[in-house]
Amino acid sequence: MRRTVILLSLLVIIASISLADEKRPITFNDLISMGRLGDPQVSPDGELVAYVVTYYDLKTNSSNSDIWLVPTAGGETRKLTNSPRGDFQPRWSPDGSHITFTSTRTGRPQVWLIRLEGGEARQLTDLSTGASGAIWSPDGKWLLFTSRVYPDCPDDECNKKREQAKADSMVKARIIDQLLYRHWDSWTDEKRDHLFLIPATGGEPKDLTPGDYDVPPIALGSAQDYAFSSPDGQEICFVMNTDEVVTLSTNNDLFTIPLTGGKPQRITTRQANDNQPVYSPDGKYIAYRAMARPKFEADRYRLMLYERTTTRHINLTEGLDRSIGTIAWSPDSSSLYFTCGDEAYISIYTVSVKGGRVRKLIGESYNRNLRVTPDGKGLVFSRQSIRHPTDIYYADVEGKLLKQLTNINGPLLKELEMNPLETFWFKSYDGLKVQGLMVKPPGFDASKKYPLMFLIHGGPQGAWGDDFHYRWNAQMFAAPGYVVVMINFRGSTGYGQEFTDRISGDWGGGCYRDLMKGLDYALEHYSFIDPDRLGASGASYGGYMIYWVAGHTDRFKALFSHDGVYNLTSMYGVTEELWFPEWEFRGTPWTNKTMYEQWSPHNFAKNFKTPMLIVHGEQDFRVPIGEGLQAFTALQRQGIPSRLLYFPDEGHWVLRPQNAELWWKTVLQWFDQYLKPGSP
Repeated sequence: MRRTVILLSLLVIIASISLADEKRPITFNDLISMGRLGDPQVSPDGELVAYVVTYYDLKTNSSNSDIWLVPTAGGETRKLTNSPRGDFQPRWSPDGSHITFTSTRTGRPQVWLIRLEGGEARQLTDLSTGASGAIWSPDGKWLLFTSRVYPDCPDDECNKKREQAKADSMVKARIIDQLLYRHWDSWTDEKRDHLFLIPATGGEPKDLTPGDYDVPPIALGSAQDYAFSSPDGQEICFVMNTDEVVTLSTNNDLFTIPLTGGKPQRITTRQANDNQPVYSPDGKYIAYRAMARPKFEADRYRLMLYERTTTRHINLTEGLDRSIGTIAWSPDSSSLYFTCGDEAYISIYTVSVKGGRVRKLIGESYNRNLRVTPDGKGLVFSRQSIRHPTDIYYADVEGKLLKQLTNINGPLLKELEMNPLETFWFKSYDGLKVQGLMVKPPGFDASKKYPLMFLIHGGPQGAWGDDFHYRWNAQMFAAPGYVVVMINFRGSTGYGQEFTDRISGDWGGGCYRDLMKGLDYALEHYSFIDPDRLGASGASYGGYMIYWVAGHTDRFKALFSHDGVYNLTSMYGVTEELWFPEWEFRGTPWTNKTMYEQWSPHNFAKNFKTPMLIVHGEQDFRVPIGEGLQAFTALQRQGIPSRLLYFPDEGHWVLRPQNAELWWKTVLQWFDQYLKPGSP
């Protein structure tokens, strides 16, 4: 009897261990429930990191962000704010006793202040146009922030009356006299972002950048485009575009003004994009990012120094064929640390202020939001991978002694089976080396045959990477039993500027052949991919390529285009950033009609045969709704199986939780219909 009891106990233990070790594929409920971490900020004493975690609620169709703290030495995390609305953009006071943040807890975003110990937060601004993005002066006496205002209004009372009059009016018409009048998903024809100064104790804000310009600029800016000088805080540097027609210009420049205000002084004069000013701690330099070519948004960023006493500009990274991301100074002003897109990763580099060799410290990982600890001994940054959402990490300044500081989704991740990113290289039709990425489905068995999900990235100057993307999540595509393949075709970033440049003027040419060669390579080298069950998906430029694919091959059984460009001529007339098509197609539809016609998918609609799903949002001003409607009409008119998912309340991305749920359900069901056993 005793042996029986012992045996049963052992079986229960073994069963429990087996169940504990059993993992499952990721679902949409898992994806939407994950905490999304961002914006880490190191305290002045280097002992804590403040960061933001955002959670989405499917039931209420909303999100909420709060500010958390974690020790840089590792340990327990602590929630600093607890509001049912959004709290974000934490910034430490110079003495480390307070944190300012932006909150929507009273409606419009405003700047708030909270003690490190917690307790009740205090509201510092109360502008009718809202306030966000506050940063501290080095002496802790002042704050800079931005607000979107009517440029001809002298004060907030004027803004308030103007807003109220618009709300009360029964007429919602707009009179538009110039470009650029809308951007991404917002109308921009009447208001401008301005930079304001306010005492850290609160008070009347002062508009430092009055006039009909946006500060920061409306496009092609960085994460932080204004700064106080170090160490005195008596000067302010900011980024602005003063060109008459902004929609044709990437000419963002750096300007400086005294703390007391006055006429801005332009300190960069080239016609290309300059941004992200960061004063050196000793006050000798302003580091910034600079592109070389005007009217081109995908030129690589160089790391530049502006020497304040001599007004000399120094290029520190001309020999580095990678584009600069986040910039951070060492506390002694002797060197800079920065991130760069580096093939499928974002690597961390360093260079001396005197120039010389650029050293890669941390590679083969996806790192962002780089900070240097005040003692100069450590780096704090966020990291993610294709199977791990963002967390905060610490490393020494040589990129060693790596440790993970947060693990906000740890319990959930233990339940999920998500395979790592695998990479491969192949030679394209002209001998160019191109990289492919692959994710295998849960429960993968190499002896079986799997349908393929072929993902095509947008941009087109973008790239697939080892990151946990919440809209185009490779694990979600793999979860139903698909092998996911992604090709970083010519035009992709992270492989050098020459590689990126190869797509301009050639949208449906070499890049399409790269994609097909990459697909051929995958089918030839991975016998577990079923060549008779191929599906392809893409968004924006990726959506364009889906339309192009439909007009040039029938090797796929099902296609999906999200907010894709269909008719290049009609797209030109309704999109907002005109420098983009004019660079990519070497002019306008009336000055270079041949190129627009050559690469426009709508001219090949007669060749469409493959069933296609189209998704488009009414509020997408980058690739407006007409593009999706035209493509759907062409498919329906020719009797090709097709479906249109239309979102009246979404822009270029699907952001609302319940809309995202419908998006994933519709997309996966569409492909299951054509690629799973029993499908036609």
